[in-house]
Amino acid sequence: MDSLIALNFTDLILALGMMAVAIGLSRIQQLGLEGQLAIATGRTIIQLLGVGYVLAFVFAWKNPWAVLALLMVMLSIAAIVARNRIGKKIPQVLPVVWGSILVSSALTLSYTTLLILQPPIWYEPQYLIPLAGIVLGNAMNGAAIAGERLSSTVNASRTEIETHLSLGATPQQAVAQYRKDSIRAGLIPTLNQMMVVGVVTLPGIITGQLLSGVDPLNAASYQILIMFMLAFTNLVTTLLVTQGLCRQFFTTEAQLKNS
Repeated sequence: MDSLIALNFTDLILALGMMAVAIGLSRIQQLGLEGQLAIATGRTIIQLLGVGYVLAFVFAWKNPWAVLALLMVMLSIAAIVARNRIGKKIPQVLPVVWGSILVSSALTLSYTTLLILQPPIWYEPQYLIPLAGIVLGNAMNGAAIAGERLSSTVNASRTEIETHLSLGATPQQAVAQYRKDSIRAGLIPTLNQMMVVGVVTLPGIITGQLLSGVDPLNAASYQILIMFMLAFTNLVTTLLVTQGLCRQFFTTEAQLKNS
């Protein structure tokens, strides 16, 4: 198969033309999105070129501490973004989200790397960093959706929860159904993607591999692996996040805290 067609500076300038047209269309249609489109374009260029240089350095160095440091930065950013979506008023929400994403991602990556891919070195950046990026991004979304859903539902159902508590229910029993609904909500994007992958959409990983000249069946195999990784990671993440948040909603005397 043909190798990947490399993009040069001129190609990127031509690609930038699409965003210029988009900004122009926003202006013509008076959508008021010109500033947001311009900022998004600038951030996309700066962030991706920056990460490209960082990854080139890490890939060339192949130092386990450099790889782990990069993964910790990615994990922390994902946790902060999810925390901001859930809300800052809940006590200890950042440690809960950070730890949940860490555990779920570590389990998934360890299983995949050590048992399935088995690269020459366990911290091989070529495999570990791209897979970690995909897993962390989806874990972040799952945590944000499930956590925000649980937090908003509990705040809107305080009377019902306190009624259950007054009738002798434990805090876990009082919010059990809300937690289940939140976990389901966090898994909806992943389940929807699994239902239509290869039929309606071609995800980025399989598209990238096809563009680089990888055999289509091999690319499909990797995509199957990744979809299973995402389903497992998101389920574990939402389970841990919602469990951790439920503990923060109540006092040590099993009373619902004030929002």
